[in-house]
Amino acid sequence: MKKILLIVCSLATTSGFSQSLVNKNATAEARELYMYIANIGDSILAGQHSYNEEPAKYYNKAEEIAGQYPAVWGTDFYWNRKENPGDRIVEAAKQKHKEGAIVTLMWHVGRPTDDAPYGWKESVQNTLSDTEWQELVTPGTALHKRWLEQVDVIAEPLKQLQQANIPVLWRPYHEMNGVWFWWGNKKGPDGYQKLWKQLYERLVNHHKLNNLIWVWNANGPRDIPQDEAYSYKDFYPGRDYVDILATDVYHSDYEQKDYEELLQLADGKPVALGEVGELPKPAILEAQPKWSWFMVWSNWLETANTPERVKEIYNYPKILTRNEIEIHE
Repeated sequence: MKKILLIVCSLATTSGFSQSLVNKNATAEARELYMYIANIGDSILAGQHSYNEEPAKYYNKAEEIAGQYPAVWGTDFYWNRKENPGDRIVEAAKQKHKEGAIVTLMWHVGRPTDDAPYGWKESVQNTLSDTEWQELVTPGTALHKRWLEQVDVIAEPLKQLQQANIPVLWRPYHEMNGVWFWWGNKKGPDGYQKLWKQLYERLVNHHKLNNLIWVWNANGPRDIPQDEAYSYKDFYPGRDYVDILATDVYHSDYEQKDYEELLQLADGKPVALGEVGELPKPAILEAQPKWSWFMVWSNWLETANTPERVKEIYNYPKILTRNEIEIHE
């Protein structure tokens, strides 16, 4: 990470940024990447998600449209076919890292009551009863053991990336303040906060995964009946378990009040747009200059944005693309 390292060292000595990763044993690569993001100022990294079946498809499509590769590449450990996608994701992440991209990974996982492969509506967007939830977050129970098995499966490809010295912006169990995933709308310390802390403890303290930058990724609050997303604060596990706070915005509702609420909760930690559909307009980015990156969700690059809109944002002076952070050995 030569180029990033040089940038980071310079910034670290001049910015006065005092945050550090919550994992005190974080790898040098993770610390360097975090310091780079934390000191990015009012610049914004362009990012693009691709489905894991074709992990470069929309990343390459962004370059076809804008003429520049996104700085951030992302995909998903979602397991909806017979084969586990872990090996494919690892190879794709290694390739994108080699090309100079920053890697972000997420985890649309099915309920721990179910077996992989996980159906979308049947499992990922299904629910757990209150009794099942309490069993899930209680060590020693049958359901907690099934959950541990899920986590242990996902730990293996993450370990391969650690062995390859690749830091990961890790954003599991996202959009937890919404009502559409089995881990969603579980408020308070015995709800989602406890699940997040359990995951952190298992991956960091048991599996010794030190290459992860922990991105707590909510959804923009909204009051649409039966599609609500509630205030961020009831789901936040606390600054000792989170490195970066992010939110998802799919339409043009980049509400200033929500941005300010997330900044207040972050209390100096970086914030990001973990997923977007319709790209934010330049006026939004001017009013909300603290976003560290945005990541367009796969096909929304084309279905929610015109080529002109994509080019406009990629050419916006504060946007950073891959060539502007590319690592040259």
